[in-house]
Order: sequence, then C-alpha cells, then structure tokens
Amino acid sequence: MSSPSGFDFTLRMRLLCADMVARTPELSHIDLSRVALSFSRARKRVSWGMYASLTPLRFAGGEMTTLRRGKLYQVQRLMDGSGREMLYLLSFYLPRFMNLDFREKLITVFHEMWHISPSFDGDLRRHGGRCFAHTHSQKEYDRQMEILADRWLASSPDAEMWEFLKGDFQALQTTHGAVFGLRVACPKLVPAVASQAIRR
Repeated sequence: MSSPSGFDFTLRMRLLCADMVARTPELSHIDLSRVALSFSRARKRVSWGMYASLTPLRFAGGEMTTLRRGKLYQVQRLMDGSGREMLYLLSFYLPRFMNLDFREKLITVFHEMWHISPSFDGDLRRHGGRCFAHTHSQKEYDRQMEILADRWLASSPDAEMWEFLKGDFQALQTTHGAVFGLRVACPKLVPAVASQAIRR
C-alpha cells in the first residue's frame, strides 16, 4: 500500500480509522468524511509529549460561535478540496506517535476518536463534572480505550491494515523511504465577522 515515492501516512491512518469505526459500535456515529486527518512533525525529538490530538471545530452543543468578553468568535472553517466543511481535525505527531509500542498506538487512536461527540456536531464528547473530556478518572478512561482497542484487534482486521504500526518511525522510513501525508494547520479562533474558510 506504499507508493514508489514513499509512505502516505495520513492515507493509511484514515483507512485504519475507517476500519476501527466500522468494527466498533461505540464509534458508529463518526462520519470520517467530515474529519480532517493530518500529521505534524514533533518539534522536539523526545519520547514524551503529545502523540495525537482531536480538535473540535465547533463549540458546546455544536454551536458555531461563542461569546468571549462581549465579542463573538468562531473557529476558522476548514474545507476539503470539494468544499465540504470539516467538523473535526485529527492530528498525529511524528515521529513520537510511531515510536510508541504497537498496543499503545492503537489505544491512542481510539482515545482520540472517542472524544468525538455522539451527536457528531463538531463538539467534544462531554462527561459530567469538571473533567468533562476524560471523566473523573483518567485511569478508567484509558482502561475503556484498552478494551476497545483489544476488541478491535480480536475481530481479525486485515493485517495489512495495521502492520505498519508494528515498527517505529525509523523502521517505517527504512522500509518505505519518505514518509508523507496531509498537513493541516490547526484552525484559529477568529472574530465571527472576519472569519474565513481554509482549505486542506
């Protein structure tokens, strides 16, 4: 599935995510055609830090605007090449993400997709309490992601779908050469009257 010129990381991750969504009832609300998938180079070559992120492109309840200090703001609208608006941006940080062990990579993908609201309205999944993103227990949240990842793998997805995750970033480069893919700048919060769409 790699091209002669290298390895399309974001394409392969999109195919992987699509399979996870198709095999996981808890993620069946996700329409990946409205999720932009990107990669970024981690600025520091250290093992700790951010591995992936899910950026919502709407506010609470799917609202397009929010009021801050008496001014109305919205997130820059993100469009694909056909003009369809994206509701989320899913980003992976390389080489850090690829340098996780195999199971942690799978758990990380589920962790980020789980943040997508069940309403699929551009907002995050919101839990009760102050820690609305990860519930009151980060440990319990992570355990749930482990269960989903293990269940997906036990469903026998095509090995070609996930085998590239077995190695680290150096192994990916050694096997395929250049690693490339879609790179999308994170949309900014801008005054609603001056907001402009950006294309990925």
